[in-house]
Amino acid sequence: MGFGCNAAGIVGCRIIDSPRERLIAILTNNFVPCNGRFPTLIAIISMFFLGTLAAQAQSLVSTLILTGVIVLGVAMTFLVSRLLSMTILKGIPSSFTLELPPYRRPQIGKVIVRSVFDRTLFVLGRAMTVAAPAGLVLWLMANIRVGTESILAYCAAFLNPFAHLLGLDGVILLAFILGFPANEIVVPIIIMAYMSTGNIQELGNLTELKALLISNGWTWLTAVCTMLFSLMHWPCSTTCLTIKKETQSLKWTAIAFAVPTVTGMIVCLLVAGTARLFGLAP
Repeated sequence: MGFGCNAAGIVGCRIIDSPRERLIAILTNNFVPCNGRFPTLIAIISMFFLGTLAAQAQSLVSTLILTGVIVLGVAMTFLVSRLLSMTILKGIPSSFTLELPPYRRPQIGKVIVRSVFDRTLFVLGRAMTVAAPAGLVLWLMANIRVGTESILAYCAAFLNPFAHLLGLDGVILLAFILGFPANEIVVPIIIMAYMSTGNIQELGNLTELKALLISNGWTWLTAVCTMLFSLMHWPCSTTCLTIKKETQSLKWTAIAFAVPTVTGMIVCLLVAGTARLFGLAP
């Protein structure tokens, strides 16, 4: 379920009877890329890793690369789950039994009401709780200037040294931070910061976007590390609120935030450091 939405994946963990194993599933759910991250992954693959391949080959290669990214996410889910079960969530594995309930005729009206009010509006309400204030903060940072630069530019410059260690730059890392309400706005924030505009924009095609990214210092390493960090970083706001509701604990919500973030930073640091050690990137 996490491939569609990580918040839905968290709710789906209710089926697990063991509290320990339910927590492990909740803490590692974010390693599965959701619909909000797929457009970023696909766009980067299309711009930086297909080159001059024929149209037929491009489709095959892009599919293989994206599948590899998904498999990496699944592998990290298993690895981190194993580490958690050996450390802070030790216990005896339980057996999994799924009992099928008795079949009953669907009640169409009840299904529609529950799906609209109990699911759709509830999730949208959670998203708006964080999205509206975050949108205001983003607009203020992009439009309030100190001297000749916006606050957004100063924050990106402050983050740049640390981001460089991860194979990113300050703008990319800041875009992920400001994209906390929704992963879909990470790339538009990057465009806004590079173009020094006061509002979120989208370019007409990937060719224009690639030219903009390359002119701002992107290399193959930047693309790889951005994909890795997109795959492994903190959950979005809706997912965090869902984790808090499901666990009834700020502690486990904080751990669910920290586990993929720390993992993503370590992976990006290793990839960027290795590439630079062997002279494959500046």
